[in-house]
Amino acid sequence: MSRNPLPPSSTRILVIGGGPAGTYAATALAREGFQVHLLEKDVFPRYHIGESLLPSSRSFLGFIGAAEKVDKYGFTVKVGAALKLNQHKREGYADFDITAWNVVRSEFDEILLRHAIECGVIVHEEICVQKIIFSSEDPAKPVAAEWKSTHGTTGQISFEWLVDASGRNGIMSTKYLKNRRFNQVLRNVATWGYWSGGGTYAKGTSRENAPWFEALTDETGWAWFIPLHNGTVSVGVVISEDSNRIKKSMQDSGETHYLTQLRLAPGLMNLLGDAKFTGQIKSAGDYSYSASEYAGKNYRVAGDAAAFIDPLFSSGVHLAFSTGLSAASTIAASIRGHCTEAEAILFHNQKTSTSYTRFLLAILGVYKQITSQESSALSDVNEDNFDRAFAFLRPVILGAADTDATVTEAMLQTTIDFFSHVVGVTTPEMHDVVSKRLDPVLMAPNGPILTHKAVADATGQDEEAKQVLWQINSKKGLDVLYDWENDFRQERLNGFSVALTWGHLGLRRDGV
Repeated sequence: MSRNPLPPSSTRILVIGGGPAGTYAATALAREGFQVHLLEKDVFPRYHIGESLLPSSRSFLGFIGAAEKVDKYGFTVKVGAALKLNQHKREGYADFDITAWNVVRSEFDEILLRHAIECGVIVHEEICVQKIIFSSEDPAKPVAAEWKSTHGTTGQISFEWLVDASGRNGIMSTKYLKNRRFNQVLRNVATWGYWSGGGTYAKGTSRENAPWFEALTDETGWAWFIPLHNGTVSVGVVISEDSNRIKKSMQDSGETHYLTQLRLAPGLMNLLGDAKFTGQIKSAGDYSYSASEYAGKNYRVAGDAAAFIDPLFSSGVHLAFSTGLSAASTIAASIRGHCTEAEAILFHNQKTSTSYTRFLLAILGVYKQITSQESSALSDVNEDNFDRAFAFLRPVILGAADTDATVTEAMLQTTIDFFSHVVGVTTPEMHDVVSKRLDPVLMAPNGPILTHKAVADATGQDEEAKQVLWQINSKKGLDVLYDWENDFRQERLNGFSVALTWGHLGLRRDGV
């Protein structure tokens, strides 16, 4: 078969976009035996930012049979992440039980696209969707797409089901639904480039070569240092659009502005050492957004086409996989009669908004720390750590902020304050020492999240033990953001959960 055939006149399921969300949804549906055609405007490989992945990516990829391919490719293994959120305290570290990867996205995305083809997806590259056509009988139901190839050929493809994974362009949200809304608090600008010859974080330790994230000294944003397998390091800075520093530097060249920002991250500069800048400056702004809905009659919106959140927690690919699988599951459920289409639509809307809200609250909490580094309200007096776990307001964290009218602003602020302490400064040695003087039940990683009172009662004046317990609690809390089991096998929304069994992919009604 040709690598790039022109689209046919019709298909059962049409996917727009060949990024992680589109290829994931398409692969999952094709493996179920459904006819799937995917239209991608570029030819792969193509450049994309978003290089640091979460541990959940391994489980997501394993479900569609792609994890081994990614493992064998040779991407940089990500054992955890170092975060220096306050220049007055040492960095914290998030240790991963399951390793992830730092990837060159052009190569990673192409692996996924070619895997989709192997699984039965018919891919059409260099085909750009120009217009969505809606049913004359039901104006809310899309039924066809007009397309144009890079060579000028045009055509139309009809479909029964649509997955819009068209990236930031988001054809359904921006052109037809007109329901995209930008997060005013996170109106930021990212500037980045690539370096060679940089240093290595924590060389010779179990944390060696972890990516580094650091708050800027002027409290306007943060910087990243992500080592890649090709010998380069992705280095970027994220700052507020309203920063006076941006306005004052508009007359500077792009490289001068970029280097000026980097100097406000002394830990990162130390890691760079004598590294050499290797290429062109890149930038993006206004990239934190969501929508009022992500599904409708016979269509689902997934990945960046649906929502995107600030990259501080490397959540982009996770949300792409999560919403891609939700789109595939709810389409399959509707086709197979697991539920009504209205129930499938509601599930995808709730699943997408819930996933987005989790990361939004966590990121707002960390941003509060980054932009208020002298505020004593954000850490206990004389407590050199940022560990907290969320033992309270779980409904808010799981998305009730979007669905429950009883959630108050004060409750949301409490949750954001709570998340401002998610990164700890403990070490493996501290854990070993503390474990010898605390009840093993308190140290168990699979135990319940402890309340503040429980930690205080268990540790008394033992500040080192207190920090360790906060770190353990913090990890339990963060796991909710990207844990595969909780996210898809156990979470129930509106009386349904995802049925993750090949040949029966869809939704499972509670009690059935």
